[in-house]
Amino acid sequence: MKLTIPSYVQTMIDKLEDNGYEAYIVGGSVRDMLLGKEPKDYDITTDALPEEIENLFEDFKTINIGKKFGTIVVCHPMGNVEITTYRKEGDYLDGRRPEMVTFSAKIEDDLSRRDFTINAMAYNSKRGIVDPFGGQEDINRKIIRTVGDPRERFGEDYLRIMRCIRFATELDFEIDRETLEAANNYSKYVKKVSMERIRDEFFKILTCPIPSKGIRLLEYTGLLDIVLPEIIPAIGFDQKNPHHELDVYNHILCVLDATPPILQVRLAALFHDIGKPHTLTVDEEGVGHFYGHDRLGADMAKEALKRLKAPNELIEKVYSLVKEHMTHHAHFKDKGLKRLIGRVGSEEVFNLMELQKADIKCSNKKATIDHIIEREKRIKEILENNEAYKISQLDIDGKDLMKLGFEEGPVLGKILKYLLEIVMEDPVKNKKELLGKIALKKFVQGK
Repeated sequence: MKLTIPSYVQTMIDKLEDNGYEAYIVGGSVRDMLLGKEPKDYDITTDALPEEIENLFEDFKTINIGKKFGTIVVCHPMGNVEITTYRKEGDYLDGRRPEMVTFSAKIEDDLSRRDFTINAMAYNSKRGIVDPFGGQEDINRKIIRTVGDPRERFGEDYLRIMRCIRFATELDFEIDRETLEAANNYSKYVKKVSMERIRDEFFKILTCPIPSKGIRLLEYTGLLDIVLPEIIPAIGFDQKNPHHELDVYNHILCVLDATPPILQVRLAALFHDIGKPHTLTVDEEGVGHFYGHDRLGADMAKEALKRLKAPNELIEKVYSLVKEHMTHHAHFKDKGLKRLIGRVGSEEVFNLMELQKADIKCSNKKATIDHIIEREKRIKEILENNEAYKISQLDIDGKDLMKLGFEEGPVLGKILKYLLEIVMEDPVKNKKELLGKIALKKFVQGK
C-alpha cells in the first residue's frame, strides 16, 4: 500500500535516508492515513541519534523538547515535525515514565513500546507499512487492542486506559475483550495520574462524534467515579415527570450527543441537570419538580471543573450556560432577550440556544424547539442591528454626563443603567442628545 506523505515531511525523510539513516512516519499519522483521514501532524522515527538529527537539520530551527528521550522538533514553515530516535524503554516505576530509555537500531523495538496496535505502525515509500502487531487488521476489525499484554501496557502508564476509551469513542471502535478486562482491573490506579493529564483526555472524549460512548465506557470501567463523581447520583435517577421520558443520566447523555462538538457546550450538556438528584420534590399528584437545579448545577459544574484544573475562562462559560439553560421556558420580549445576551455574551448566547434545543429534543418525543429557533432569529437581528444590550453600546458615557453637570461617582453608573433600560425598550432613543435630556429630566428636574 502506498501512502501520500506531504512534501515537507518527505523531504525530511529523504534527508535522513540520503545520509545513510532509516526514517519512517510513525504512529497516529499512519493510523489516520489508513482510516482515510488527514493527519493533524506527522512524527518521524529514525535510527539517527538526537545529535545527528540536530546536525543534519542545522539549516532549520530545531527545538530540543526531550533530547534524552530522543526527540527533536524540526520547524518547517508548513508544519513542525517531531523526529525521534528508535528507542527501547526500561521499567515504568511511577505509572507514567520509564525508568530509563535506550536507543535502538531497529524500528521493531520502537514500535513494541507503543500503546495500541493501531498506533504501532510505521511507513516509508521504500519498505511500505511496518506492522509487526497487526494494527491494519485491527483497523479493519474496528478493534482497540494493546501492543502485547494489556496489563503491562496499562501498568506502564495508567492514563493509557483513558486513551483506550478515547480512541474507541473517537473512532467508534470496540475495545478488545482482554484489553477491556485489564482496563477494568487497573482503572483504580488512574487516580495516581496528574489531574491535568486526566482532564486533557476527558475533554477529548467529550468532543468526539458520539461522546456518550466514552462516558458509558468510563462508567463501565469505574473511571467515572474518579473523573466525574458528581454525575454518579444521576445514574438511574427517575425524574417522576411526564415531560421527561428518560432518567436523568440517560437524558444527560442524550443531550451530550445532540450538542455540537464545542467544548463548553458539551461540558454544559454534561452538567446541565447534574443538580436534579439533589433538588427533587414531589407534589401531591406524584409529579417530580427540580426547583433551583440550574443554579445548583452551575455551582457543581464550577467546583468539578476547578478540580479538573480547567481554565478559568472555560469554567465561567460553562457556569453561565448551565445557569441559564432553563430560560427556554421564559417568554422573553426584546428587553428580556437583550438582558440574556448581556448576561451570557453575544457569542455564547448561540451556544446556549444549541444546549436548549438539545435539552428539549431529549425530553420527550412531542417537545418542540420552534420557539428557540424563533428566539435565535430575533437575537441575530438584535446583534446585526447593533441594538444596545450593554452600557458600552450607549451613545452616551460618563464623560458626557459630567459635561451635563453630573458629578463623578456611583451616580453615573446608576444613570447609565437607567438609560440602558430605556434604550433596550426603544432602540431609536439611543442618541446622545436625547439620552442627555432623559437623564436631566429623571435625575435633576425630577428631584
